[in-house]
Amino acid sequence: MPDDAAYLLCAEDAAAAFFGAAAAGSSACTAGTGADDGSCCSAGEEESAASIAELIGGEADYSPRPDYPDRLRSRSIDPAARAESVAWILKVQEYYGFLPLTAYLAVNYMDRFLSLHRLPQEDGWAMELLAVTCLSLAAKMEETLVPSLLDLQAVEGISRYVFEPGTVGRMELLVLTALNWRLRSVTPFTFIDFFACKVDPGERHTRCLIARATQVILAAMHDIEFLDHCPSSMAAAAVLRATGETPSLESVGPEAAVRWCIGLAEDAISSCYRLMQQLVIGNVRTRAASTTAASAANLCCSDEVLSSHSSSSSSPPPAKRRKRSPPGI
Repeated sequence: MPDDAAYLLCAEDAAAAFFGAAAAGSSACTAGTGADDGSCCSAGEEESAASIAELIGGEADYSPRPDYPDRLRSRSIDPAARAESVAWILKVQEYYGFLPLTAYLAVNYMDRFLSLHRLPQEDGWAMELLAVTCLSLAAKMEETLVPSLLDLQAVEGISRYVFEPGTVGRMELLVLTALNWRLRSVTPFTFIDFFACKVDPGERHTRCLIARATQVILAAMHDIEFLDHCPSSMAAAAVLRATGETPSLESVGPEAAVRWCIGLAEDAISSCYRLMQQLVIGNVRTRAASTTAASAANLCCSDEVLSSHSSSSSSPPPAKRRKRSPPGI
């Protein structure tokens, strides 16, 4: 057996056990019995909490190098190129209906690779190749139906280059080697089901909480400030934000969230939560400004139409053209 394949099996084996246990705990939460007894997934709660704590302890192994956010801020790595790649990944995810986890993993692979390797920056082709490669790997990990590499790049209006499958395949091997073949990353989606059950033990709003927290997490991928925060803190902050938007649920603060599981830090959750509040408020203002601008444009167009109609109504009708007979008749 090749050394890389052997390492893949060995390296992933222990982590897979924790992922499986955590998934079992999360499914116990979301399946539930419908009983509003104030205890979420009580049968296996201690076991799933222990698995979640184990994952929190190892989440740094699936994150970019600690100096990566500062290198983006100092423009040692081009933050605009990263932003374009994140936007491309999210557009393709939406176009093909990929799971949110697929998009997050693609960005995670990209960030981890960029924290380890410097890409050529001329013309932007290398960054786009990396984005295509990381999304291809993430889709193979999570999706049951994966478009061809050419179809993946064919979403109209968002790709400047089209890379041959052989080129993407060689880049995939380079990325896999850089990441030590560790693709089953710890992400915020590893935790949000479990955390949502903590704030909604009756499971009346759990699905809505998870859906809203997912939206916030995907929106946060654009902002490099969130790279300072670990996946568990992002998940906790996103669930807190979603809880605050649900009137029928009691508001929960970071000081309460740290009791959900061993390994959570109040300061980290508080800092991430403040960033998410700014993100949500900023998005609301942007949408409001866009709506106002669109309304003003529509009003302007309506005024122009009315003015044109009024002037045409007040002017005399054009003289009718008389038909002329052909000459010689």
